[in-house]
Amino acid sequence: MKQNVDVQVVLATPADMEDFFDDANEAAEQFNFIVHVLYDRADDDISASSMERLFQYCWETWHRYPDLTDIDEDELLDWVDHTLATWDDADNQDNL
Repeated sequence: MKQNVDVQVVLATPADMEDFFDDANEAAEQFNFIVHVLYDRADDDISASSMERLFQYCWETWHRYPDLTDIDEDELLDWVDHTLATWDDADNQDNL
């Protein structure tokens, strides 16, 4: 159950992003936007371990993505929707 996962633990700080982005504040805000939307849109009955793997996948995908601060919210929403729609696929599970 996703409510057993503390989303606050996953959120990025500017210090987490400063080695990779000129604007670490903006990068952290963008990443945190993705995390919150991912959590909000995940099924309520998703297992805690799946939710944690989704967050890990999110971190691995975005925390050093050079254009993170240039991507608009609609594109990030599309990424979240696509990720959630395909999460049960073996390819996504094997990437972690």
